[in-house]
Amino acid sequence: MRATVATLVGAVLLTGGLAACSAPSEAPSTAPSSEAPASSGAPAVKPVAETDVVAPVASGDQPKGITYDVARIPVGARLSTGSSVSNGRTTVELEVSGLLPNTKYGSHVHTKPCGAKPADSGPHYQHEKDPVSPSVDPAFANARNEIWLDFTTDAQGAATGTATVEWEFRKGEANSVVVHAAHTSTEHGKAGTAGDRLACLTAAF
Repeated sequence: MRATVATLVGAVLLTGGLAACSAPSEAPSTAPSSEAPASSGAPAVKPVAETDVVAPVASGDQPKGITYDVARIPVGARLSTGSSVSNGRTTVELEVSGLLPNTKYGSHVHTKPCGAKPADSGPHYQHEKDPVSPSVDPAFANARNEIWLDFTTDAQGAATGTATVEWEFRKGEANSVVVHAAHTSTEHGKAGTAGDRLACLTAAF
């Protein structure tokens, strides 16, 4: 994808522990993985944000890109994201490189910008909001109601995750892409969870 590039650089400090994807309002899913490619004919995604990923700072404004686990998101890895909207349908794409080879990762669009702590990016963005938090009901936490960008890296540690949904983001409510430690669960009571939050890219969709 020809969009946002985030490069992990420098030594990264682990801050505030690793938050599971089941943090407040994280959503589940009844659909398999969002690794399915966008439907043919979808417009090319457009860049959303671009930044180098660095360690969170102790206070004040946080960098746009943050890594929380350099063992699973190695220094020098790259993240890119972009989106497109056509006829009420939204496509979001995430490209990665330099990650661990042949490894499953989860990824979702979250509601808040990246922060010093993994949980600061808030819950998953949901088109129809679950009144219960955290959201682990497959009726709300699923790949049709959220943006799931799960991927499995190749032997070089590269991959692309793409999701297309039948709705558009509400302005100002989708503000980051978070990479998680595992593919997203669809199991009832765990739907939408994908393990620790490993890295975060602030991207206002």
